[in-house]
Amino acid sequence: MERRLLLAISLMIVVAVLPSLFIKPQPRRPTPQRPTPAARDSAATGPAPQAVAPALAPAARAPVEPVAAPVRGDTAAVATPRARYRFNTVGAALESAQFPGFRSFNGPGPVDLVRPGDRFLTYRVVVGADTLRFDSVAFGMARSGEAVSFSGARGPVQFNVAYARTTGRNYQLDITGTIEGLEGRGALLLVGLGSGLANVEADSLDNYRRYGVVGRRVAPEEKSFQKVAAGETAVLEGPFDWVAVKSKYFIAALLSSDSTHREFGGAVMVGGPRTGRTATHAQAWVTRAVGADGRFRFSLFLGPQEYRELRALGRQLDKASPYGWIFKPIVMPVAVWITQLLLWMHEHLRLGYGLVLVLFGILVRVLLWPLNQKAMRSSVAMQAVQPLMKEIQVRHKDDPQRLQQETMKLYKEHKVNPLGGCLPMLLPFPVLLALFFVFANTIEFRGVPFLWLPDLSLRDPYYIIPVVMGASMWALSKLGQKGMPPNPQAKMMTTVMPIMMTVMFVNFASGLNLYYAVSNLVSLPQQYLINQARQRELEKRKGKS
Repeated sequence: MERRLLLAISLMIVVAVLPSLFIKPQPRRPTPQRPTPAARDSAATGPAPQAVAPALAPAARAPVEPVAAPVRGDTAAVATPRARYRFNTVGAALESAQFPGFRSFNGPGPVDLVRPGDRFLTYRVVVGADTLRFDSVAFGMARSGEAVSFSGARGPVQFNVAYARTTGRNYQLDITGTIEGLEGRGALLLVGLGSGLANVEADSLDNYRRYGVVGRRVAPEEKSFQKVAAGETAVLEGPFDWVAVKSKYFIAALLSSDSTHREFGGAVMVGGPRTGRTATHAQAWVTRAVGADGRFRFSLFLGPQEYRELRALGRQLDKASPYGWIFKPIVMPVAVWITQLLLWMHEHLRLGYGLVLVLFGILVRVLLWPLNQKAMRSSVAMQAVQPLMKEIQVRHKDDPQRLQQETMKLYKEHKVNPLGGCLPMLLPFPVLLALFFVFANTIEFRGVPFLWLPDLSLRDPYYIIPVVMGASMWALSKLGQKGMPPNPQAKMMTTVMPIMMTVMFVNFASGLNLYYAVSNLVSLPQQYLINQARQRELEKRKGKS
């Protein structure tokens, strides 16, 4: 029974992990609700996202090129403790976002999240039936302390915007502005988020598959780049508290000025070029209503998806990257807990993440040791009552109800728990499944070497760790059968399971394989001691009988 359970759990992992790599859930349609004041203002001052899409049709007919000529104009920088943002007077747009603390693995130098020739924070203003493009206007620029402001005009409409670092934040900017000349009509502001973050990862295809636009109404909802064909227009209906474009490890999010308000009406995506079947570009625009006074205010978070940075914002921005939608209610809490523990061990024990994973693998098995002993006693008890169980099955084979009653009576008299041996087998699997998503989303493991492994977040280039993991799993299964009654099914599982798990894990993060290999190796002496105790328990029961 335990072998069948182990196979079933392994197949569940396959079902949980593989679809999460290739399949994304369709975004939920908004449920009808009573309009909030913000929603009523949005409806009164500007069109819905669907009505905005035709204004972006030229972009749909001319997909974004991967590299464009640099925009000429004067520049100004706004620096935070861990980032440097550079703005251009043409369009008052962000043309560079560098992070010295993170190395690019797809080119020299540090990470720069703005693609060459691409721009973030471009603006268009919809007034009635007119769309005013400020993304190509030459703005005037002024500096004031740690802020930079821009001012430009299109006909009778004056557009003013200022950028300033957010106090106490490493990757956040405050954005304030006014639109003059609206004559009390109100307007709809379109904020462009470029064509996707620059690819700075060694595994480009895996990074591109994580590209998407995410918005939060109640919980984060994602629209993957992969779901929008080249030239196709897709709409994410708000209102949203925040809207973001993201890659595997980085994110650019527009945040409402107040976390209690959902100020962004929605988002519009226009599909761009692809590499084979993989979407690499998609233009993203976010809509925000502007009242008759012409004032607007929001923030930009542009930087790494560091758990503690995102968690500190308190807006569920740390959930922008999903932890597997199939078992999300189970996986995400475990993954968050494990992430916090690993970060704590790294900081307080002053260990590299490779040693942290080794220690974590040992810790999990040590904590499971009492449960393994209890499971062993339960297994021995089940083995001892097997002859009596067979007698009951023969005696009541034609009476299922009586068979069930006598079986439960037998368990009670001999104090046997038929499920007692299952719990220790079940507990490591949620941890293993959660670790898969931890390595898929946690930037702290990005580029971290250990021994011969160049990057714990990527596969082992020499396939050593997956082989060690599979071999240790085989040895553990083989050792666990010693002293047990002959079982052809269990013997087959001893060979099939390690091979299946090795093939499945060979391209997974080397850090995940490291944890699993250490966990298996630590279990070998534990299993030997359990075998010895099991033998003593069997002899003890034979003596009593």
